[in-house]
Amino acid sequence: RKGFDLKVFGYISLSRAFLKKRKGRDGVIINIIGNSGENWDAAYFAGSTGNAALMSFTKALGGRSLNHGIRIIGVNPGPVATDRMLKIMKRKAIDILGDEKRWEELYDHYPGKRPATVKEVADLCAFLASPLSGYTTGTIVTIDGGISARGSVI
Repeated sequence: RKGFDLKVFGYISLSRAFLKKRKGRDGVIINIIGNSGENWDAAYFAGSTGNAALMSFTKALGGRSLNHGIRIIGVNPGPVATDRMLKIMKRKAIDILGDEKRWEELYDHYPGKRPATVKEVADLCAFLASPLSGYTTGTIVTIDGGISARGSVI
């Protein structure tokens, strides 16, 4: 519960503070959420539930904040090549393949055959924060190499 509260109410508190400070001036809030809110993962129940709540919050607030000049967008990355992701993949390799050293084989089950890079996620966020996407608000943009389209990874 502590993790859920921190995640969900942390986003809400920061969003409120930003909206209060920026009211009447243009701005963009990009909530980096995670696609387990769409593609529920039993191993990460609290995280998946928190992500689903944040997706709903982002959509609801995005629809209300534009009249104050603020756009709110959610970004749902799937797996991203980070140290944390490597640890998760090694745990899954033990559970699924019985051998931590075979973790890279798990990417064979991903439609894109690899995780996203941090730069790919950052580039998407830069675009969403730019005037090029000035009409985008109250929506969730997924960057997961096709995982959501398929419905699951493994």
